[in-house]
Amino acid sequence: MDNMTMFASYTLMEPKDSKSFRHIYFTCFLVLYILIIFVNTWVSAVIVLERALHEPMYIFLCNLCVNDLYGAAGFYPKFLYDLMLDSYVIPSYMCAIQTFVIYSSVMCDCTTVTVMAYDRHVAICRPLDYHTKLNRFSCGVLLAFCWILPFVYMIICVMLTNRLKLCKYHINKLYCDNWSIVKLSCESTVINNIYGFLVISFYSCLCVFIIVSYIRLVIACKASLECRRKFWQTCVPHMFTVMNYVVAVFFDAMYSRYGSGNVSENLQHFLALEMLIVPPLVNPVIYGLKLKEVRKRILKSFVYIRKQ
Repeated sequence: MDNMTMFASYTLMEPKDSKSFRHIYFTCFLVLYILIIFVNTWVSAVIVLERALHEPMYIFLCNLCVNDLYGAAGFYPKFLYDLMLDSYVIPSYMCAIQTFVIYSSVMCDCTTVTVMAYDRHVAICRPLDYHTKLNRFSCGVLLAFCWILPFVYMIICVMLTNRLKLCKYHINKLYCDNWSIVKLSCESTVINNIYGFLVISFYSCLCVFIIVSYIRLVIACKASLECRRKFWQTCVPHMFTVMNYVVAVFFDAMYSRYGSGNVSENLQHFLALEMLIVPPLVNPVIYGLKLKEVRKRILKSFVYIRKQ
């Protein structure tokens, strides 16, 4: 028991050949971060400023973009700071904050795409009830659901992790996450494991709900050409987002389970970073290109900026 303590700071994994290529890494990740900020801010601004886009589907898309900005802020500034100073140390309180921000953002992504699946299900399967079921009040409740639930889950998760006494201080990852910290403990982590299983089970149920919704949508769209047109116009980007999210979470889970040494270091980094690079960069691009109303107004704003 004497070897167990609460460390004031942790060390993080260094990128491969960071001494030689840290300036290249810094430039690449800075460009990535700027792109993520740019595309998500642009799509969000277009939706907020255009009154014609003040519909539930576009409001939920705006929420997805805002959440991607929130999640990226939990990783990129700290990682760029580490690359710039070549010092991969993080205080324990910042580690808890980073864990909270990154994984509450991931959970908010899941709840948001679930709400978007519900929105498309009502719009296509029950179009006459759409404005009744998705009025201003219900949209507010659904948006609150997207944010409050992940925040509550992560507050409990961080509190359960912070109660543990640790016997190691090196996190084998480029950023802090709850599972990596739990693995540093010499105490029993049964409570943490049970809580993690319950959270994973709940979000797995949300994924099942999304799959069932789309199966019902495909069945419903067979009978109507208008429904098929609406499905391809509005649901295809959402399906890409769902697949993107599932792949990202799967990679992160694979990293947490097998990333300690059973795979190459480059693959470890890819598994760890895919969740933080691909969804926030690809989601607004997919929606901006596929959704006609969003694409039209993005091009309109681009033309206006060029004229100015």
